[in-house]
Amino acid sequence: MMRSLRVMNTTRITANVLPSAQRLRIALVTETYSPEINGVAMTLQRMVHGLIERGHQIQLVRPRQRKDDQANTFAGFEELLVRGGKLPRYDGLRFGLPARTLLELSWTMQRPDLVHVATEGPLGWSAVTAARKLRIPVSSDFHTNFDHYSQHYGIGWLRQSVTAYLRCFHRRTERTFVPTSALVRELSKQGYRDLSVIARGVDTALYAPIRRDAELRRSWGAADDDVVLACVGRLAPEKNLALVRRIIALIEAQGLSAKMLFVGDGPMRAELQKSCPNAIFAGIRRGSDLGAHYASADVFLFPSLTETFGNVTLEAMASGLCVVAYDYAAAKEVISSGVDGLLAPPGDEDCFIESTLRTLQDRNLRKSIAAAARARAAAFSWDCVNDQFSEELLKVWRGAGKGPSRTGREWVLQGKN
Repeated sequence: MMRSLRVMNTTRITANVLPSAQRLRIALVTETYSPEINGVAMTLQRMVHGLIERGHQIQLVRPRQRKDDQANTFAGFEELLVRGGKLPRYDGLRFGLPARTLLELSWTMQRPDLVHVATEGPLGWSAVTAARKLRIPVSSDFHTNFDHYSQHYGIGWLRQSVTAYLRCFHRRTERTFVPTSALVRELSKQGYRDLSVIARGVDTALYAPIRRDAELRRSWGAADDDVVLACVGRLAPEKNLALVRRIIALIEAQGLSAKMLFVGDGPMRAELQKSCPNAIFAGIRRGSDLGAHYASADVFLFPSLTETFGNVTLEAMASGLCVVAYDYAAAKEVISSGVDGLLAPPGDEDCFIESTLRTLQDRNLRKSIAAAARARAAAFSWDCVNDQFSEELLKVWRGAGKGPSRTGREWVLQGKN
């Protein structure tokens, strides 16, 4: 069976199907998608499935991920594959090459009601250009702070140019969706407009304390009384893992009973393995195996200051972990410090380290926060997120004054240039 169809068959349909007059044909354009492993790919897959569940038809436009990649097609879903290239210093990820002519041809032959562009690469730019030429309403996502990443990859001198490009990109669309209200405020100061918040959800069945595995902990060499600290995600400079190395050194210097678990891969893995020889490196994990790795830890460290959201925060909370993070992105939105997590002021490494050491030394605090975190995460269901996303896309469509493109009716060619 095909990859996307296989996933869809395991998804429990709980959404209310929309009336036919509100079901859209949506062209969703992205540079990354499952089985690539990153927060954007996971989020988009959840949202695509949610839109299909509600009766929308999806054309997913993405780069080929390998030479033998084949487009998937099934009820409510089809793929259009375009040329792509490897993303520098991001193994396993690709960017889409410009495809304006192909998109204009595809969308002229079978016109979408709406184009939604999820990523800002060359493919995304050409998709916005094609949609505007054909007068199709177009919306966008702001998923990644690429301008913040530049300083971690030796191209900090490009940051202003990247910032200007991103602002120009999103101002060419009718609406831009961002994951937090804090990001709305930040982008508004930079000159962005027409912003709406679409939060992120979490699968509380996949990420749950019940998946804690004593045998897995023993394989890490963790005794029952040991505290396992976990980091889950890409092992890369923009994740601020140098702070985790400081914490590991302090723990070892103080002789505390703790283990450090890294789940994920990336360009810093070899460096971390060399500098942290006693840490556990589990590599990339998926599905229930990933859920077990989360739940079998005790404390989750998230020192990143480059996120727009950080899905791992909710995943760790749903898994019943005590989260230590900066008061930023998802953590700022969902954690009450001292209640269902511990927050440090952004950039205050001493406070972050102190909070981490508190979790190691105070078992009762760790346990109470973990229980509250699980309860808090239960409020963030993907059904609610996908209901909101569907409604917001309908608002963009209605605001452009369009009618449905199905049943052979012609479009009224109105809209913004």
